[in-house]
Amino acid sequence: MNHNHFIVKPGAKIKLKDFDSSYTGKFNSREEATTKLEKDVARLRKYQDILYAQNTYALLIIFQAMDAAGKDSAIKHVMSGVNPQGTQVFSFKAPSAEELDHVVERAVLMAQDRRLKAADLGLTSGAGESRSLEEMSLEEVERYLVQNGIHVLKFYLNVSKEKQRQRFLARIERPEKNWKFSLADAKERGHWDDYMKVYEDAFRSTSTKWAPWYVIPADNKWFTHVAVADLIIAKFRSLKLAYPTLSEQHLQELLIAKEALENEP
Repeated sequence: MNHNHFIVKPGAKIKLKDFDSSYTGKFNSREEATTKLEKDVARLRKYQDILYAQNTYALLIIFQAMDAAGKDSAIKHVMSGVNPQGTQVFSFKAPSAEELDHVVERAVLMAQDRRLKAADLGLTSGAGESRSLEEMSLEEVERYLVQNGIHVLKFYLNVSKEKQRQRFLARIERPEKNWKFSLADAKERGHWDDYMKVYEDAFRSTSTKWAPWYVIPADNKWFTHVAVADLIIAKFRSLKLAYPTLSEQHLQELLIAKEALENEP
């Protein structure tokens, strides 16, 4: 899959309408994409196991989209094979009182304990003065994360206005989907062009070499899933993951343990 087809080049002025939301690449049908996705889900399961064993890297995956673009569906299908113990999912909806307490507490601790030097961020300006995370730009925070082994993937699920309309109607017509829709969702469509402008400006200013934005076609969810999975796997491959190499002492201890277990009465 040609990932350059989706990437927002750093500093590039883009128009989301120029990205084909119905694009399906080389796949001619849902069945073809589903076959590829099944293989990729198995690969992701293996990579997650190695990632956990190696204990060197982490992956931060960010989804952004208009309503009904399929964020929940993408997470559900792409991550269907991974171990839940190795993942955390956060939704940026209005936080509960308990969640808000945790956020505030975490922010205070970060402000108090995480003083960073400009040199640690790869910055060329300044005299290496200490700075808090609150004083850093988003690009600097993401660079700091990547330099410390937390790699960032940012996906914008690009759904067309017409496809959103169809999915909204489906939510209204299917009782089990009614809870996912409100009148406010329909009213927000009146600001569609404003949203697109905001997204375009945001992507231009925050797509970087170390943490680019990918605009993923979202009119066909089956292609969205296979495209996201393919990009995650490409990131894992770039990390050259490997199970830890055991020391000679550790290997000898394994042999001793094996012998003891085999000789148990």
